[in-house]
Amino acid sequence: MPTAINAVVAQQTAAGSVPSTTAGTTEGAGGGTGGIYSAIISRNQPIIHIKEKTYEELHKKCLEKNILYEDPDFPPNESSLFYSQKSPVKFEWKRPREICENPRFIIGGANRTDICQGELGNCWFLAAIACLTLNKKLLCRVIPHDQSFIQNYAGIFHFQFWRYGDWVDVVIDDCLPTYNNQLVFTKSSQRNEFWSALLEKAYAKLHGSYEALKGGNTTEAMEDFTGGVTEFYEIKDAPKDIYKIMKHAIDRGSLMASSIDDDLGFSYGSAPRSNIGELIARMVKNQENAQMTQSTVDYQGIEERPAWTIMPMQYETRMSCGLVKGHAYSVTAVEEVLFKGEKIRLVRLRNPWGQVEWNGAWSDKSEEWDSVNEEEKIRLQHKVVEDGEFWISFQDFMRHFTKLEICNLTPDALEVDKFQTWTVSVNEGRWVRGCSAGGCRNYPDTFWTNPQYRLKLLEEDDDPEDEEVICSFLVALMQKNRRKERKLGANLYTIGFAIYEMHGTKHHLQKDFFLYNASKARSKTYINMREISERFRLPPSEYVIIPSTYDPHQEGEFILRVFSEKRSLSEEVENMIEAERPLPIIFVSDRANSNKELTADENAGKNGEKTQADEKKVSAARCISSLLVSFQRSSTKAHEESEEQKQFRNIFRQIAGDDMEINAEELRNVLNNVVKKHKDLRSEGFELESCRSMIALMDTDGSGKINFDEFRHLWDKIKSWQKIFKRYDTDHSGTINSYEMRNAVNDAGFRLNNQLYDIITMRYADKNMNIDFDSFICCFVRLDAMFRAFHAFDKDGDGIIKLNVLEWLQLTLYA
Repeated sequence: MPTAINAVVAQQTAAGSVPSTTAGTTEGAGGGTGGIYSAIISRNQPIIHIKEKTYEELHKKCLEKNILYEDPDFPPNESSLFYSQKSPVKFEWKRPREICENPRFIIGGANRTDICQGELGNCWFLAAIACLTLNKKLLCRVIPHDQSFIQNYAGIFHFQFWRYGDWVDVVIDDCLPTYNNQLVFTKSSQRNEFWSALLEKAYAKLHGSYEALKGGNTTEAMEDFTGGVTEFYEIKDAPKDIYKIMKHAIDRGSLMASSIDDDLGFSYGSAPRSNIGELIARMVKNQENAQMTQSTVDYQGIEERPAWTIMPMQYETRMSCGLVKGHAYSVTAVEEVLFKGEKIRLVRLRNPWGQVEWNGAWSDKSEEWDSVNEEEKIRLQHKVVEDGEFWISFQDFMRHFTKLEICNLTPDALEVDKFQTWTVSVNEGRWVRGCSAGGCRNYPDTFWTNPQYRLKLLEEDDDPEDEEVICSFLVALMQKNRRKERKLGANLYTIGFAIYEMHGTKHHLQKDFFLYNASKARSKTYINMREISERFRLPPSEYVIIPSTYDPHQEGEFILRVFSEKRSLSEEVENMIEAERPLPIIFVSDRANSNKELTADENAGKNGEKTQADEKKVSAARCISSLLVSFQRSSTKAHEESEEQKQFRNIFRQIAGDDMEINAEELRNVLNNVVKKHKDLRSEGFELESCRSMIALMDTDGSGKINFDEFRHLWDKIKSWQKIFKRYDTDHSGTINSYEMRNAVNDAGFRLNNQLYDIITMRYADKNMNIDFDSFICCFVRLDAMFRAFHAFDKDGDGIIKLNVLEWLQLTLYA
């Protein structure tokens, strides 16, 4: 399949400002739901999976039992092949010993000519494999060479890939899909060599299926093979010294690929416009043609028959010069040759098909080679053979090719004539819809909610020729797991980042900062690639990096890597988790006295009045009316507060009854009657569960009820939280936007980090990312209660508490 071409580029506002008007937001496609919340995830780990066994353990077990390994996680059936539709033909899964005689893992060393593209459009992946074979050290890491079909064979193989900061070992069995006894997907140029086919299977398992490998850009696989960082060039806009850059990249082991736009608008990272049915139909036709061709050739006495390759896919167009549009080529060498007394720059490329080559100047059979001596031909490994590899002049390369992708093993690989060491920092993050997926700067109301990463550039570069006081660094933003989640409808998001200078604050920067401060640097554009990276040169200072998707509400995970030439510090900007220390509500020992005092006042005021429940109900309407007046007051003077307190006593006396306490249901009736008459709240009232949480917050003796003092404290809290709610309910809809919840929580005296804000959104927001009054109050009650509980158990104030199982269950069940 072609490398992703014609990357979709989103237009962004100028670097200096954000638009003054708020653009309408659109809801993006659902993203990954994987999280980084260890406390939540860990509780379910025992029921999710058992720890997987290592390759060595599985291999040893198979040898002891004398069985061939069968992979339970990537079985030889339809689910491992395609997810969008069923295959119209039946594939037969076979082990190499069933496909040919004398199978071998690697014959004569793994090299770039071993790879021939099969019926799956994944030339981007195969081009990366061809590049990988040029670096033997990397090759041995990805493809452990101590594997064989002869010694200790057990039908099990393993490969290693870099995965978002870690190297993972992928274990597979050796069952491969075939049709008419021919490998369907990647194959070697030699029929009995299988390392490339098994590597492709391991990569397919890593992403969930073979179909998931349709469409991509070569740097994606290059990074997965190396853990390196990629840089991407539009050749028409490439720097003047691009040849020197390519030469140094090859010399230092960087992986490199190039491609030609296909004129069809094919975008980076999206699947090509073809379906599995068409792909398989072409495969069947090609296999039949191949069999007819083979029948006319005598292979008697030849052990290793050649593997047959495919013709171009519908989105790969062969030009008259032999090059293919919409297709990825490996760049395998960059050299100079002496031609008629003049130095000519050459580039060597390889077509993953293993055939179809350039037929212009410096191609295999071109007359230019007649003027090159044999020693030079040997040095340049010139061969007249249809193997997919060819030389092309640098001038023709620049004229025909449109994109160049370079994966650097270290970010300094392209710093010409310099060998440097870089410091690297890696941060994992997440965009959560409705909370921290704020979109780009075109959306000023939400942009500030994106994750923020502080970057301290501490030392200037060591460059005596550069008079500027400058720090060099590279920022690489990579979105995670989008290819694996394709079967769920996921595609690559359009991503980018901006860098602002900041001073003296460790807190999450607010909206006003971005309205009145221009960015110091940013990615050149927002683009739908797995990773976007840029080099920058800025003065030593403190900065903040804001990674984002182009549109808000797009949920997914990412990894942000920062490489700097000199010492630097990169970390997520996180608020300290804290709350304004709450005052004690009432001591448990005071409860009896409080109730006695209230009873005495009640007895003095009644003068023989009846205390039956029916008489309490008669005055219910008057009680609610009085509470409504209290609810609407925003501020009172000292003597008015005293009147309000008396009013509260009378109200509570009539509601509570003889026990002088109210339960959750009574509290719900009171609050809902008040809210019902408070028209501007537009609330349907409180749920019983919310009122139970309120009771739990204020209950100091575990009775499940609250007395007058506790009720008064609760009422004060609800009034103050209600003011905050109305402040952010600007459209009087009875809801507030989940993005505004950050500010509301802060106004209430709570300081939370990004993970907690994400959890609040997941727990309390509706499908439209709005939070109603009931959920708003319930959230604040929870926060208040849990902070109180923590402070109560944190006896020495070190921010750590220790609970036994009884205490833990009491806190979590009654909250």
